[in-house]
Amino acid sequence: MTWLEDRAVAVITGAAVGDALGGATEGWTPEQIEQRHGGRVTGIVGPWYPNWRDARPIAPYHKGDGHVTDDTLMTCALVEVYARRRAHLDAYAMAEDLVPLMIGEPRWVPELESSALLLQRVFLAEKWIVTRLHYGHVDPREAGVGNVVNCGAAMYIAPVGIVNAGDPRAAYAEAIDLTGAHQSSYGREAAGVLAGMVAAAVAPGATLDDVTAAALETAHDGTAAALRAVVDAFADATPPRTDDEERALAGAVRETVAPFDSVGPHYREMALDARRPSRTRSIEELPAALAFTLAHRGGYRGAVLAAVNYGRDADSIASMAGALCAGLGGTAAVPAEWVDAVGEASRMDLRATGRLLASAADDILRADRERALARIAALDALATTPPAVPVGDPA
Repeated sequence: MTWLEDRAVAVITGAAVGDALGGATEGWTPEQIEQRHGGRVTGIVGPWYPNWRDARPIAPYHKGDGHVTDDTLMTCALVEVYARRRAHLDAYAMAEDLVPLMIGEPRWVPELESSALLLQRVFLAEKWIVTRLHYGHVDPREAGVGNVVNCGAAMYIAPVGIVNAGDPRAAYAEAIDLTGAHQSSYGREAAGVLAGMVAAAVAPGATLDDVTAAALETAHDGTAAALRAVVDAFADATPPRTDDEERALAGAVRETVAPFDSVGPHYREMALDARRPSRTRSIEELPAALAFTLAHRGGYRGAVLAAVNYGRDADSIASMAGALCAGLGGTAAVPAEWVDAVGEASRMDLRATGRLLASAADDILRADRERALARIAALDALATTPPAVPVGDPA
């Protein structure tokens, strides 16, 4: 594989595996997770409730058993849009390509154990995309205003980092434009920053320092403050070696992120100002993912399992950490046995999705190079060409 293909496959599979493992523990505390599973989760586990279909009628989903969640389904849908357009995306692409895919193309939904529309699986904050764009005919650039502010846009944004590989600022700008149709405030900001971090991670020779720099250089407001707090706390951390050290890390991450997280201490009983626009808040998932990535020095297995056992929004945190670690380490960093098991359980060829993204990204990056060369020529001309003599004036 080329470098680009290796990193695209790594990011897609790495994020999907984190999503699948974390889906089984989403919404719970670390203590509840250990009690339910007889200790820390170390791989694929079954659903929290054996009677998963009836236990929570509002969310009758078969989480666990290697099933990916809406995080991965939306990621794959975005890859399909890139593959169709083979160009950079904006908010109008969300309206013109992603929405028709969500409401018009049934696909296998692992958590429903049936073929269904993507719309029928996503959370209400993602249904908003269809409501506003398809039914409300809102300007795509503004459609995200008024939505629940959460990690919904960040959870599927990693492909934007691939098509802007090595250029975190361009990835940030594209993600901010694209997700204007979905999110606002710190939810939209998180999507831009994560895309920039992935773009930094997949560049040849990239290090954790490059990912950290991308985060701090692109982020604003509460998101920037949360990421700075995480970097200050964990940039020089020694990777945990025991279960007790892992438990201490989870506690430290929560303590560091809590001042910026609007959800509050009880994940299923949110604070009154949860998920509302704010200049001082951050989604929890992004800084937590960076914290676990830093604490485990970019090690995929350690960072992902730390996120899985953290609970709360474990699937999204593990997916983001997985994308960052896989971007740094490539396909060799993502355990093949997990990729195979998740792909089989979810009836998805995750590696093929990564290759599809790489193919689209290759075309996009080639076009970027041509535009860059043309721009350099134009800049050179601006700097070297003497002013023209006005028409009709003597020379």
